[in-house]
Amino acid sequence: MPLIRDRLPEPQAYYESQDLALLGKGTWRTTRCAFHGGSDSMRVNLRNGAFVCMAGCGARGGDVLAYHMAAQGLGFVEAAKDLGAWEDDPQHEATRRPRRPSGLPARDALALLREDAMVVAIAAGNLAHGYPLSEADFERLREGAARIQRIADEVGVDARW
Repeated sequence: MPLIRDRLPEPQAYYESQDLALLGKGTWRTTRCAFHGGSDSMRVNLRNGAFVCMAGCGARGGDVLAYHMAAQGLGFVEAAKDLGAWEDDPQHEATRRPRRPSGLPARDALALLREDAMVVAIAAGNLAHGYPLSEADFERLREGAARIQRIADEVGVDARW
């Protein structure tokens, strides 16, 4: 197996390396939530690396690998490699079936959608006030619509209008 869990960083050292001050005593420590910015709202398990935000932002995971994936916006393999816990096996690679390309991380997809929605909103406002679209603005709208469609196809949503 390419993931070598023993190579994952020790939870306390990892979380402290992420500039999180771990407060309290015992297995579960309190720290700020890096996902929504809440102070002292996330709990971290020093034994297995699990984390959960108690403020309800939804951030949670079972180990430092899950935290690293979420915090850095990485996929499983990329995060494991980044943490030094992934070892490619050339023999295994040669015999396995080709994998589907990994999708766009949700955080990146939402950022693209936000920017494209802003372009559409500005263009709609300009048209509503009688300002014609330039060819450059129209091209930006076409590109944004194509990106939205690709993201929708990736997640399996019918985004045709």
